[in-house]
Amino acid sequence: MSTLPPCPKCNSEYTYEDAGQFVCPECAYEWKTDVMAEPDTKKIYRDSAGNELQDGDSVTVIKDLKLKGSGGTIKMGTKVKNIRLVDSDHDIDCKIDGFGAMSLKSEFVKKS
Repeated sequence: MSTLPPCPKCNSEYTYEDAGQFVCPECAYEWKTDVMAEPDTKKIYRDSAGNELQDGDSVTVIKDLKLKGSGGTIKMGTKVKNIRLVDSDHDIDCKIDGFGAMSLKSEFVKKS
């Protein structure tokens, strides 16, 4: 019985070989049998102008954002300091003065 390599992306042990490629049934990652390709290790987050964002950056909100549940609005031009990037639908976790902790989408901010 031959042992197949684990998935390089999610480390699943349930890989199988199909048409000259290894396939992971858990994350659907495919890689060639002769070359062990490295999976994408880091997602690049960009603001509305295409600038790369990093943890700890300061950003400015570029349009009025209505808040669900509280009835408030984050006004255009609001500065947000010390952002934290996360891998979800809303890319940025931050604290905004007067509003508290919240998540923002990177498409609605500009790097300061």
